Amino acid sequence: MPTDLTRNHGIVDARNSSFRSTLFDGAVEGHVLVKNTRNALPLREPKMLSVFGYSAKNPDHNNPSPGQSPWLWGSESFNYTEFGGRFFGLPGEYGSTPIAFNGTIYSGGGSGATSPAAMVSPFDALVQRAYDDGTALFWDFVSGEPFVNPASDACLVFGNAYATEAADRPGARDDYTDGLIRHVADRCANTIVVIHNAGIRLVDQFIDHPNVTALLFAHLPGEASGRALVSLLYGDENPSGKLPYTVARNESDYPVLGPDVAAEGSMFARFPQSNFTEGVFLDYRHFDARNITPRYEFGFGLSYTTFAYDNLVVEKVASAGRLGEYPTGRVVEGGQEDLWDVLVEVSAEVTNTGKVAGAEVAQLYVGIPAEGAPVRQLRGFEKPFLNASATATVRFPLTRRDLSVWDVVAQKWRLVRGREYKIEVGGSSRDLPLVGTVTI
Repeated sequence: MPTDLTRNHGIVDARNSSFRSTLFDGAVEGHVLVKNTRNALPLREPKMLSVFGYSAKNPDHNNPSPGQSPWLWGSESFNYTEFGGRFFGLPGEYGSTPIAFNGTIYSGGGSGATSPAAMVSPFDALVQRAYDDGTALFWDFVSGEPFVNPASDACLVFGNAYATEAADRPGARDDYTDGLIRHVADRCANTIVVIHNAGIRLVDQFIDHPNVTALLFAHLPGEASGRALVSLLYGDENPSGKLPYTVARNESDYPVLGPDVAAEGSMFARFPQSNFTEGVFLDYRHFDARNITPRYEFGFGLSYTTFAYDNLVVEKVASAGRLGEYPTGRVVEGGQEDLWDVLVEVSAEVTNTGKVAGAEVAQLYVGIPAEGAPVRQLRGFEKPFLNASATATVRFPLTRRDLSVWDVVAQKWRLVRGREYKIEVGGSSRDLPLVGTVTI
């Protein structure tokens, strides 16, 4: 590494080919399949595919240049004038849209962006697969209302939802992309949607269309984007990703979408503040507390196989009589050391009941019996890979910290003694077939 990065220096090659398989695996597992009807996926030797949407191809340029370039900020696919206005908070004519129209996105924007030296876009990988298989491939990345060949075995529509630091997203949906999807679906009986997204993306403007047969949230897959996607589309890999957020039906279903804005004349009028009045009731905890039915719940994700849960076991490790209400250990990094003592051990069996191998993210949620506590909180997950008909035991150690609530008066984590904790295990925050209890 050069001693002074502000001065001209020789090329520093930070690439390491040994990580290529890790990058591919991460891209595969970051895709979440949330809809798959009429056995749309995996694709089975299609004779003709049609590809639409701006997020299928690579950006039109990937050319590092001095200074504050799009390559540096991960905004190659975004209109740079608009990006600059958005980043620096300029109003009016600089505007803001929720999409990066100039190509697919691989990472978030801003100082956390990554710009790989070589990128395989979804279209790149589709071309290679179509060439190898003898599939006719047609595409239109530009038109909002493209011609759709009705002879297509499947139509793939690609959109994205861009995000960066220093700017709020203007919305959780966009009418242009949703209109493109509906236009294609009106003309193609097997429309598969892929969205590259940095976070929540609403889908209710198109998801119930009978010809939208599959939806993949591709998230931000990195340089192996296209290779990972095509391996999933054709069944070379089995989807195993789960949503790390809740997809609502409407923006109003979420607790907070923007900062609290003070009245004109206040010292904070031009500097909106977040007062965190929602407390801990974010995402699935908010939906559970308000009994709101989401479109897709936290932890949800489909596979090309199926899984069953059985044999829940909940065992106390420590005697309740020896457990104080508050921790007493010395303070170490992360809090008092006895916060990490295991008090309860939970196990369950997961069986692959389908015909192909796959991985399942088994999730454990705890309902703490304290006033004002969420209905359930994620406290563990395991991801066993299972061959067809195979069974694995997943285990979840629960610590004092996992089972405690924060006491704002004592300023310590507090166990709720003498009352039943609810233990739930399953495949998502709303698919929890195994239920047990334990009293501390």
